[in-house]
Amino acid sequence: MSDPTGLFGLLGTQEAITPAAGTAQLVTAALVGIALIVVLIVWLKVHPFLALTLGSLAVGAVATMPLADTLESFTAGVGTTVAGVGVLIALGAMFGKILADSGGADQIVDTIVGRSSKRMLPWAMAGIGAIIGLPMFFEIGLVLLMPVIYLVAKRSGLSLIAVGLPTLAGLSAMHGFVPPHPGPLAAIDVLSADVGITLGLGILVAIPTIVVAGPLFTMAANRWVDIPADSAAFEASRDTEGRRPSFWVTLATVLLPVVLMMAKAVADLLLDEDTAPYAFMDFVGEPLVALLLAVIVAMFTLGVGSGMGRDELSSTISTSLPPIAGIILIVGAGGGFKQVLIDTGIGEVIADFVTDSGVSVVLVAWLVAVLIRLATGSATVATITAAGIMVPLTEGMAQGEVSLLVLAIGAGSVFFSHVNDAGFWLIKEYFGMSVGQTIKSWSLMETVLSVSGLVFVLLMHLVV
Repeated sequence: MSDPTGLFGLLGTQEAITPAAGTAQLVTAALVGIALIVVLIVWLKVHPFLALTLGSLAVGAVATMPLADTLESFTAGVGTTVAGVGVLIALGAMFGKILADSGGADQIVDTIVGRSSKRMLPWAMAGIGAIIGLPMFFEIGLVLLMPVIYLVAKRSGLSLIAVGLPTLAGLSAMHGFVPPHPGPLAAIDVLSADVGITLGLGILVAIPTIVVAGPLFTMAANRWVDIPADSAAFEASRDTEGRRPSFWVTLATVLLPVVLMMAKAVADLLLDEDTAPYAFMDFVGEPLVALLLAVIVAMFTLGVGSGMGRDELSSTISTSLPPIAGIILIVGAGGGFKQVLIDTGIGEVIADFVTDSGVSVVLVAWLVAVLIRLATGSATVATITAAGIMVPLTEGMAQGEVSLLVLAIGAGSVFFSHVNDAGFWLIKEYFGMSVGQTIKSWSLMETVLSVSGLVFVLLMHLVV
């Protein structure tokens, strides 16, 4: 049966998911989708979930992707994001609420505030973000630390930006530069880099990068965006001035998922995959399992330890979920939008364009990751794609140079988080900011972090 109008092609077929669109058309599709999302949210005040959904459909339409395939890409992206990040957000919210209601967060805050001057708090929070972010995924670190960020800001009288942005810089730098995060590990594998060398150099690059993008940049960002700590989302719903878990018990509970995931990373490096210890650590070190175990342990060490009964503990966990339902939907839609962009082939187009340039290898690696990051919103996708492109250029390189190439790609992968990045919406909702405020704080901080990281990689390249 013929289809002279092309209607069946528009609605979608079983054969392929990626349309045969030209380079200019794909770039236009990405720009149209992003512009539509911004217009819907900023000017028309449409809910971000709806705006991201409509933006995804617009990208598919302009890229001539069949509508059925566009919907398939979007729903697959939503499902993958919610199944991964969404579950972690829910578990993190439970952990965070127990931490707040038990008085554990207050105990940490009192210790931090008591031992740090108001001027040094941003530096202390940057250090905490880096330590927690060393083995922990960005999203998990954020949901674990958000109650602490909020309470430190409220107790100290500083804005959420002054306290939160340095913490985010620490988390994000570790996520982009240091294994066992998925992006760096993937690049290490693709480029056949040495894990130990990359880990060591990654920490050396991350420390000064965090200083620049964290406390130093925050001095400027805090003047542009002022977000007071007045949200009820992270307030304790019970009196925590009485019985509290001790500081060390609270700290050990908070660090439990960190230790479990770090143990998994060590097991990946040192243990034989066929052994029982490896199988055990591989299981308990998975982010979902590690955080689930942390929630269960927190119910006893923090909940029962602070005198909470079964009914009170159940109420605490129940009340932790409604506030983050909207966040999960928005983050999921951001993942769907990202998947549509990936399936149109825009990342491959950008990668092919940059490969033929005559710029230095390290700079090309960073630039490829930057462009794919801007187009797809995924740091991991940007890292893997850029690493794959750079493979032919690593022949004959010393291990140190290959590791610096991994770090340059990692720096590019965190450049300017915007509306196609699920993390952008996570930060926006948690901090209660508008899209414009999120861009002026979080997005610019990520850009400073990316550029600073590149600068320190290039400086290190002079001596490695």
